[in-house]
Amino acid sequence: MDVKNILAPVDFSENSGKILQTALYFSQKFEAKLTVLFVVQSFDDYSGFFVPHIPLSQFEEDLLKSAENKMDAFLHENIDAPENVDAKVLTGDIAEEITGFVEKSGTDLIVMGTHGYKGLEKVLFGSVAEKIVKMAGCPVLTINPYK
Repeated sequence: MDVKNILAPVDFSENSGKILQTALYFSQKFEAKLTVLFVVQSFDDYSGFFVPHIPLSQFEEDLLKSAENKMDAFLHENIDAPENVDAKVLTGDIAEEITGFVEKSGTDLIVMGTHGYKGLEKVLFGSVAEKIVKMAGCPVLTINPYK
């Protein structure tokens, strides 16, 4: 197996740092490029449930900018040389955006956690890891951060 591109989707939960360290380990062992990806959940599907105080497009734009800032801080907190890692922030359905990115980028391996958020967030968004394992066109290494 020739691994040149590794993708590490993160959700900025407390487990994301552990997952990133595992992805870094594999990127070093394979001498592969590592991309860290965060997807801002699109609110198009939920527009009938709530009305934000600002226009929905402005709200999503603000979320995207906030996520980009969070990604920068996350990488600097968890990596000695964050400039050697590609960072991407996308918006849309989380599982669809991850699998779409995998197809476009030529990702050879996905390293992701089996658990991120719990409780209501998991109920609302479902198990992203399960969807990725089923939909991805490349191997997926899932990490249980609690073990």
